[in-house]
This record gives sequence, C-alpha cells and structure tokens, in this order.
Amino acid sequence: MSTAAYADPSEVEARARQSHGTSDTAIYEMVVKALDARGVAGGTLVDVGCGAGQLQPFMEPRFARYIGVDVVRYEDFPAESEFTQVDLDTGRVALPDASADVVAAVETIEHLENPRAFMRELVRLVRPGGWVVVTTPNQLSLLSLFTLTVKKRFSAFQDVHYPAHLTALLEVDLKRIARECGLVDFAVVYSCAGRIVLTSWHYPKFIARMLPRALSDNVLLIGRKNVAPASRP
Repeated sequence: MSTAAYADPSEVEARARQSHGTSDTAIYEMVVKALDARGVAGGTLVDVGCGAGQLQPFMEPRFARYIGVDVVRYEDFPAESEFTQVDLDTGRVALPDASADVVAAVETIEHLENPRAFMRELVRLVRPGGWVVVTTPNQLSLLSLFTLTVKKRFSAFQDVHYPAHLTALLEVDLKRIARECGLVDFAVVYSCAGRIVLTSWHYPKFIARMLPRALSDNVLLIGRKNVAPASRP
C-alpha cells in the first residue's frame, strides 16, 4: 500500500473525522438485508472502517462477536466494544488470517487510495466460505450522473468531500475487484434510497425499487471467499 500521500497522522485523522464516522440508516439496512437473504449469521463480524460503530446495533442479534476497525476511535464508538486501530492505506489489520465469519466495510472503500489492496485485506480477514460486504456511493444514480454532467464530478466526490472521498468506483469496478481478489457468488444490490435531483427530497421506496440502479444513492457488493479444493494425496 502507498505510504507517501498521507503519512502525517494528524492529516489522516482529519480526513477520517471529515466523514463523521456515520452513514445513513438505509445503508445499514441494506447490509442487513443482503446477509439475511443468504442466511448469514453467527460467529464473528469485523467492521472495517467502523466509524462510530453504528452498524453494531443492526448486527447484535445476528453475530456473537463484533470487532470494529478504523484509523481513529470515534468518541461515540461503544466503550464496551472491541476495537483495533489501523491506517488502512498503509497497514494491515492486527487480526489473524481467516478470523472472521463476515467482514463488512460500510462506506469505507471510497476513502482509500488503493481499493484492490483494501479488498485483499478484507478477504484475508474472512474465513474460507465466509462473506465480504462492501458499500460505497452509487456513481450510476441519476443524481450522480447529473452532477457529473453539470459539475464534471460525481455527486459524492465534490470539493466539499475531498480529501475524505478519494476513489469513485462503478458497479463494474466492484465486480472486477471482487473476482480478482478471490470472491465468488458475488452480487450487487442497491439501497433503494436516493435523493431527487435538484431537491432535498427522496424518491418513495416503491418507485426506487422499480429502478434501483438509477434511484439509489448507495450500492453494495457481497461475495463469498472461495473455499480451496482439498488437495489430493
């Protein structure tokens, strides 16, 4: 991973705090639905880029152990929860290989310099047969494409978002990275929660479900770590 761009710890922390460590409820609900649809529950969940730990309440009924990982420990992160600190652009998470049943990265990959290196780290952490979940802003929404046309930038990558948001990824990028990093059975789903262009209003859910790619602000990729075939004697 690159170490040159953000070597100053104070600058790294400033970037992290620019995001406030929180995401919209619709994003956490999207994670829950993706896991529930596959019957995934039990064991350990590692929340990489956990921010204030807002994913944890959604996961508590489903997983016995929750571990948060981030570059800073936000003040609102639950005091009783496990936490590991690391700069994800320059270091590895201080957890053993294959130590998690599920690894989630909610609205994190866009903050990092090298999405492929990051995905490899997520795959390292999850056990064979376990699941990796990644969410990020949806660059293919009507809002984002309109903003790109008018302002020459995706909607979640305006000057106000920089340098917290660095890397814009399309659905095809997520699929390519997942395949390259050894995930199988992967799928992309959308939040069905999106802001209407030039307003502060959001599309009604029933309309967003008809055109999820166009009318969702966020996208999710879920994939399973391949189980290596048994070696022959």
